[in-house]
Amino acid sequence: MTAELVRGQNHPLSQARLEIRIAAGTPIVAGATLGDEHGTVHGVEWVVHPGAPTLPGLEVSRQAAADHRLAVDLGAVPEAVHRVHVLLALPSAGGPVRFGAVAAPFVAVTGLDGTELASYTITGLDAESAVVALELYRRQGAWKVRAVGQGYAGGLTELLTDQGLLQAHQLANTIHEAVAQGLARAVTPPARTADGDRARQTATPAPGPEQGSSATQGASGAVSPQPLSPYGTQPPSTSPQGAPAADGPQPGHTQVPADASAAQPTAPTVGGPIDYSHPRRQNAAPPPPPPAAPPVQPGQPARPVAGDATGWSMDERLYNQVWGMFEDLARSTAAYRSAVDFADSRMEKELDAALADPRHRIGGQGDAAREAARAKHAQLVEQARAAYDRDLGQLTAESEVVEPALPLAYARWDNPVWHGYRVPFEAPMAVRLGDLHLPECPELRIPMLVRLPLERGLWIDSGAAGSLDGSFLDPHELHRLAMDTAVALAARLLAVHPAGDYTLHVIDPAGSGAQALAPLVWTGVLAAPPAVGAAGVADVLARLTERVDLVQMAVRGGAADSLPPGLDTSEQLLIVNDFPHGFDDRAVTQLRYLADEGPSVGVHLMMVADREEASAYGPLLDPLWRSLMRLTPVPDDHLADPWVGHAWTYEPALVPPGSQVVQQVLNQVAEARTKYT
Repeated sequence: MTAELVRGQNHPLSQARLEIRIAAGTPIVAGATLGDEHGTVHGVEWVVHPGAPTLPGLEVSRQAAADHRLAVDLGAVPEAVHRVHVLLALPSAGGPVRFGAVAAPFVAVTGLDGTELASYTITGLDAESAVVALELYRRQGAWKVRAVGQGYAGGLTELLTDQGLLQAHQLANTIHEAVAQGLARAVTPPARTADGDRARQTATPAPGPEQGSSATQGASGAVSPQPLSPYGTQPPSTSPQGAPAADGPQPGHTQVPADASAAQPTAPTVGGPIDYSHPRRQNAAPPPPPPAAPPVQPGQPARPVAGDATGWSMDERLYNQVWGMFEDLARSTAAYRSAVDFADSRMEKELDAALADPRHRIGGQGDAAREAARAKHAQLVEQARAAYDRDLGQLTAESEVVEPALPLAYARWDNPVWHGYRVPFEAPMAVRLGDLHLPECPELRIPMLVRLPLERGLWIDSGAAGSLDGSFLDPHELHRLAMDTAVALAARLLAVHPAGDYTLHVIDPAGSGAQALAPLVWTGVLAAPPAVGAAGVADVLARLTERVDLVQMAVRGGAADSLPPGLDTSEQLLIVNDFPHGFDDRAVTQLRYLADEGPSVGVHLMMVADREEASAYGPLLDPLWRSLMRLTPVPDDHLADPWVGHAWTYEPALVPPGSQVVQQVLNQVAEARTKYT
């Protein structure tokens, strides 16, 4: 069965020997680049194009054409290659200069017998003259295909530069020169008439959710959103709120036999409408219009929709939408507070003026002036609150729609999405660490999403200092809540990564966290039992420090294949309980080294400790604490946003009392790890 992909979607490939068939309706250039695990192209010898049409496992056409067939043998691709990007470009000599002026290119991955495995229609292009159509990539020893559709207005030069090729400009010129020599043979195939002959075709673009999606791309390709966080990362230049949704599935398509591939549309008449219908489905019935949205009353805001933000995938759109809500709440609250401050200042000035006038010090005139000042203040505050409440109402309605639609990595533990949990095949782009809210609207909670992999470790403060509720709790209860928070976060990180991609270590020198760690121990998801005593601490830290050293040397030397065969290259998370108990000076130095150097090579820390207690051990520990992101097991307003400086109250993402969801999820993680190993 054919998988009709949309932008960002992937599909497993069951065959190594494939054909990639391309239909564009106008002569285009086809090629491919080979990339390492990061997608970087290391030289011109990693690019197959009309001037150099063959590489191990790949062969492309020597000329521009409306139809292409690229031969692919994934079994013959070098081991150093982890990604193969299929490129399309418009020739520089004559013809259209942008993809927005031609029919949407169609790309299909087929077996050698012509059986279509996956297909993708590249819509939403406008000023771009080159595009990355597909990506074939390795995943746990198997290959997958992903629909990309990332366009570049700067053509092949910009595309190749984006993939890390230093000689991008020279290679782009070489490709266009090679194509120019063969353009005389690159004839656009005539279109078919109703009786089988070919004729020119023009049509109005079919309505559907893919129309208008070009807003997800700019002149230099697709927008790559920067992470938005309340602890200092710079926001993007534009808010994702209100941006059109990215590609969705095109309705109304019906499957046709593979031999219908000959019916391809040609370029539309100059100045006429462009045919965005599926090039392989010219005989299919036109797609029905999208369902009409519920009518909106005049003067009322549009009803919120989950995923109504930019992005290639639903996860990315929801991520951008959540942080758009965060920005909107920050700005609305700043405007409300500013209006209240203005009202307070104005009332103080009017009261001072009334008291300064001798005529108002006694008698009814003074009382009237003061009453008028207070009435004006109340009116201004009421107006500000009404505007603020309108904003809160819209954000609350959006939150009620978005929260149930969140994927596993972003969802609360009480979200029903966890009941259908399956170990994922790909890591998410972000993870939820808790919720954020402001004192003016404590009922409106914004998920705190942090990009993966973590750029800094986590410090879960088990002390009461600074916590809104911690001062009323017993120290033992605070420590228990801190360990519960750590276990919940660790379980989430394990659950949202593919089997074998995340390894968990625990240091518990005195064994005080045994009860909280029980779900991790009983399900067998730990790499080894929790390390206890000074000897256990030294052993774990020595092994992780050695791993950081080895990976750093391999990366710097460009010799990833030289790593020891038994080295675990998955992401590593170390939970440290009761720090600094059980740590000597050498262990503290190693821990600081892991905090500083570990994240860049996939080693992350999660400390559970009382900052005030740790600070008593001298200034050596203060830099360690400052290098980590502080979280609390109880509500605390220690996080500030970089825009207006609000003190946001953080609440951890704890498991509901009595829930067995973590146990059930970890059982599946452990079972998948057993199969993986």
